[in-house]
Order: sequence, then C-alpha cells, then structure tokens
Amino acid sequence: MYPVISKTTIAPGISRLEVEAPLIAKKRKPGNFVIVMPVEKGERIPLTIVESDPENGTITLIVQAIGKTTHIINKMEAGDHFIDVVGPLGEPTPIKNVGTVVCVGGGVGTAVIYPMAKALKEAGNRVIGIIGARNREMVILKNEMADCSDELHITTDDGSYGLKGFVTDALAQVIDENKTIQSVYTTGPLPMMKAVAEQTRKFELHTMASLNPIMMDGTGMCGACRVSVGGELKFTCVDGPEFDAHKVNFNELIQRNKTYFNQEKKSLDAYNEKCKTRGANV
Repeated sequence: MYPVISKTTIAPGISRLEVEAPLIAKKRKPGNFVIVMPVEKGERIPLTIVESDPENGTITLIVQAIGKTTHIINKMEAGDHFIDVVGPLGEPTPIKNVGTVVCVGGGVGTAVIYPMAKALKEAGNRVIGIIGARNREMVILKNEMADCSDELHITTDDGSYGLKGFVTDALAQVIDENKTIQSVYTTGPLPMMKAVAEQTRKFELHTMASLNPIMMDGTGMCGACRVSVGGELKFTCVDGPEFDAHKVNFNELIQRNKTYFNQEKKSLDAYNEKCKTRGANV
C-alpha cells in the first residue's frame, strides 16, 4: 500500500498528490516515471515523478482526469492509498551543461518538462521555458517553471494569459532571438510534440521528446508502448521515455494511441453512471 500524504487541486481536473514511496523517492531521477494502480482489479497507468523527497520518503505526481482511472485518482484524498506503485521506471533524462536549452511543455505535459528544466538549470544551463494551456485556469506550475528558467514564456489558446497562440508560436520567437540554442526538450500532447519537432528540424536543433504512448507492464514485455524511432522498433518504457524527436514516427504513434478510444469512453461512461446512481467513487 502506498498512502496519499496530501492532495491539492492545481487546475480544473488536475491534482497534485504527495505519495509515500520511500524506496522510489531515494532512486528517482529526472525523467523517471512510475506505474500506479489505485484500486484492486483496476488499470495500471504511467505517471511522471514530478519531484521526490528522499528525506520524507515521498514522490509527487500530477494527474489530469481524462479516463476512468485518472478520474479515480483525482478523487483520492489524504489518507487514501494506491494498491501498487512501481518504479522508478524508464531511462532518466541525460543531463549535461551544454549552454542554452529550451524546455517546451503543453498542458499537463508541463508536469513532465518541469523536472527536466530544473535539473538542466542545476547543471548550469541557461534555461528558456515555454509552457502552454487552453486558458488561464489550466496553466500549471508557472511559479516552479519561473524559478528554474532564465526566461519563461506562457501561451494560452484563447489569449486569457500570456501570448495568445500555441507553444510553437513562442518557440518561433525564442529561436529567432537566440542563436546559441543547443537543445530543445518537449513534452505534451503528441500533435504538439510533432509540431515542435517539425519546427526545430528546419534549424537542425537537437530535440528530445518525452513520449506518452499506451503502456501496460512497464518492463518491455507486453509491447504496448512500442514506437518507431529512426526506422527501428523501440519500447518507450525501457528505451525511453525520451527519444530524438526528429526520428520519432509521430503519425504512427498518434494513430496507435487511438486504439482503445471506444473502450476507454465506454469504461468512463459506465463509471460516471455508477457514481451518479450509487454515489460511489470507484
């Protein structure tokens, strides 16, 4: 059992949870993730370890309620517990002092880009942060990103905060104004990461994308998280989650991520109906 120590709502449908997992907290590095199971006979889903506190034995997870399992997690409160938390998994982000780097996060992907940006800053890099959301309410980790960025650019689709537009609009401006950028890191919705990769390809800027495919066992055995990178088959859970964005076949990955769309919708609808009729949380 892995107790929830605290839970905070940081945006509509998005929660931050501190979870007691002392062994994971000691070994976690930026870029690592866990696979969690909130209830018995439930789904196992991957979540980025946003932060860890080895002294207190806790890890920080940020979850957006989209499917049935993330809705269940978002209803958890301090005192509840996860049935299982497995990790740290995946290859950690390679952290080097290369000069100027740009960290681009979209939506809840900001929770993934933040630990990378923080580690890159601590390594001595000049960090330019770009984060985006649909509107002002959905902007997350603004203060945390500001603390580890030499510059922070915020975009919203509707213009209610920061620059009106997409993260790629801010990225175009940043690239135009900074001729010494060495690397770009990006994470968020797959179409967004694809757009970032196409934008940086023109300038031959080294770009790493943290991928978020369907994932099941987290050990490379099931093959659910397979992705084509440079024409080779890779497993995101053990070979990633970060890959050279210019080599990722995003079109294939976007299509593959839609595989269980109908089943996921059916499961969420049934769960919502159960909550409505029985007043149940799970």
